[in-house]
Amino acid sequence: MSKLDEQIKLLEWEDLGDERGNLVVVEGNMDIPFEIKRVFYIYGSDDTVVRGQHANMRSEFVMINVCGTSRVKVDNGEESRTIELNRPRMGLYLKNNVWKDMYDFSPDSILLVLSSEHYDNAEYIRDYQEYLNYMKSMKETAK
Repeated sequence: MSKLDEQIKLLEWEDLGDERGNLVVVEGNMDIPFEIKRVFYIYGSDDTVVRGQHANMRSEFVMINVCGTSRVKVDNGEESRTIELNRPRMGLYLKNNVWKDMYDFSPDSILLVLSSEHYDNAEYIRDYQEYLNYMKSMKETAK
């Protein structure tokens, strides 16, 4: 298992719907590994827009494309991977300290994001080189 595999996880939830329609339930500390403290969603973006472009020192996230599709490039400073979010029953869990770029939004995309923390601008790293330096220092501290 790679280090990145330890920092991200694809989640899948059951469709609890019936003849009336679909129903997906996602509960904090049960279906996802944290208490949900913040919810936000991205919509109205198109396939030329790149969102995110940052890492968070404390926040963990679950990203769910509840409508349409988008791609998420995740990066831990040593390896990267791109995940397509294309089903409303699928989520991407990201631990803290993962760089993320969300892009390639379909016209109907609604990307729902659940966060373990309230918004705090001080925990964001928005410069990729600064992120690489931060991850290097974290690695050296762990030795």
